[in-house]
Amino acid sequence: MANDEQREPEKTASFGATMKAVFWSFFGVRKRRDYEHDAANLNPIHVIVGGLIGVALFIGILVFVVRMVVAKS
Repeated sequence: MANDEQREPEKTASFGATMKAVFWSFFGVRKRRDYEHDAANLNPIHVIVGGLIGVALFIGILVFVVRMVVAKS
């Protein structure tokens, strides 16, 4: 019987896999197959936290580069 069959538990991606997906999303480079896999497996809270961490790192790097350029002027 089809109803008696056990379904496999849904696998959710680790936080590291989420950070990798967020990293590639910043560049806008993602294969359709990878996007569909991420959409099915990523935890939305991990994506939000990963996005905030990515934005903080991006802003920190920009501030660092600007300070280095201004200091040399």
